[in-house]
Amino acid sequence: MKKLYADIHKSIGNFVLNVTIESEAARIGILGASGSGKSMTLRSIAGIEDVDRGHIEVNGRVLFDSEEKINLKPQKRSVGYMFQNYALFPTMTVMKNVMAGLKGSSEENRAKAADMLKRMRMDGFEDRLPGELSGGQQQRVALARIMVTEPELILLDEPFSALDGYLRDRMQVEMLEMLDDYAGQVVMVSHSRDELYRFSEDLFVVRKGEILRHGETKSVFRDPVRIEVAKMTGCKNFSDVRIIDNHTIEATDWGITLTLKKEVPEWLGHIGYRAHYFEPVWGEREENCIRFDLVRVDDLPFEKNYYIGPERKVSYNTDMESTGRSHDDLLCWFVQGEEQKIIEKRGLPDYLRLAEENILLLE
Repeated sequence: MKKLYADIHKSIGNFVLNVTIESEAARIGILGASGSGKSMTLRSIAGIEDVDRGHIEVNGRVLFDSEEKINLKPQKRSVGYMFQNYALFPTMTVMKNVMAGLKGSSEENRAKAADMLKRMRMDGFEDRLPGELSGGQQQRVALARIMVTEPELILLDEPFSALDGYLRDRMQVEMLEMLDDYAGQVVMVSHSRDELYRFSEDLFVVRKGEILRHGETKSVFRDPVRIEVAKMTGCKNFSDVRIIDNHTIEATDWGITLTLKKEVPEWLGHIGYRAHYFEPVWGEREENCIRFDLVRVDDLPFEKNYYIGPERKVSYNTDMESTGRSHDDLLCWFVQGEEQKIIEKRGLPDYLRLAEENILLLE
């Protein structure tokens, strides 16, 4: 059975990393902004960073335990680590780079490396130097160098961060295909929610050295629980909440009242609503609607972003200082494809409806 358990406590200056990662999933994601501690978590698991205290084990094999004074060297951990820049040896050929971590005879190592390069569709490039390869080819070589050693765990540190949009999307698909045959666990850290939504089965959301939320990836996106997690998973619209009764709340920042079929939890402090989920309403106001008070439109290549004002009386003139408000108060409605065609045919709606199943209840 595959299982990663990492309880890591480490201080560097004023920054404190205090995380516990436990998962049996084949693909694990760690989401966080720059400086949140996600890469430090990977380096601690790999043994590259010293850990002050804690316990790390992979498939029941202990790599680190501060109380038992166990601290395996990186080479003994059977953990493959892919750095952001791939860390290929620039003066060594592709073949020699892949053979670098092998311990067998030269003939055995070459045969293993050749087989792995073929699996990575890099046969024919054995004598090239890394500088003669594209970014995607370098990534495949780096992954081949890791996988040829048959590690129990692979760690990917922002593997797509240096790539442009088109290449990044293509290489994400390639990476998933190349890992299809890998029997161990893979942990990837990223600041991109889209990358991790596509890649991971379990997701850990990290902020300032602490895990805010973890669970099955789609569940975390569907129910982020905390406002910080909702923001990191892409939600754009938030309001403070006043609880009126067991099934009624006031979204105070939006100036509307919402009625819910499910019972309102006592801990509710905020709600969120994702920008693509509003439903246009023409004519009479329906339940759980906000008036469509258009302030601004951003016309993008593949969607239109509409920004509407809350139903509180706020003047959105160009002199924002005179109102004491900012465009952060606006609600975002992002419209694509067929829905935009309907709007072009019928005109702008009178209201936007918030479907209860899409309202995020947040602490």
